[in-house]
Amino acid sequence: MSYTPTLRTKYKNEILPKLMEQFKYKSIMQVPKITKVSINQGLGEGTQDKKMIDVAVKEMSTIAGQKVVPTIARKSISNFKLREGMVIGARVTLRGDRMYEFLERLINVSLPRVRDFRGVNDKSFDGRGNYTLGVKEQIIFPEINIDKINKITGMDITIVTTAKTDAEALVLLKELGIPFKNQRTEENK
Repeated sequence: MSYTPTLRTKYKNEILPKLMEQFKYKSIMQVPKITKVSINQGLGEGTQDKKMIDVAVKEMSTIAGQKVVPTIARKSISNFKLREGMVIGARVTLRGDRMYEFLERLINVSLPRVRDFRGVNDKSFDGRGNYTLGVKEQIIFPEINIDKINKITGMDITIVTTAKTDAEALVLLKELGIPFKNQRTEENK
């Protein structure tokens, strides 16, 4: 018996038919879906402290459940004390079951743990149906032990979809359960 993430099953059984009906698609292949999730962490202070990069790579590997690749500077910038070839960040791309598992943990466990959380901004789309979310603290993830943290760092999470427009992607992500800010309450303030 093989394991299928709950979010993938929900997409297949509930969200796909709902989007087919709402946007009047002729084929199932036209319905937007999530293709990958990219997690990126920039470490500017990593140029002075090499140990910080090792810790960040280890933390991100724990969060993603997959090996993280260090990001390398392409050119030298003297004002930032940066040389070509230095490690300045970490990134990982999740696909398939790992992607759905990560999204499920992000939606149900991590985002509710953010202090004063009122929802994520719905204006962070790039115009092609991809959504980027900034996380200020890595301690919102339950995999991270708060006692072993030396420095709180943030990360960018990009959800790449096959949606042609931002409106289609917004409906897809809302159906998946990503808690967007309520527009009516924002306009009334």
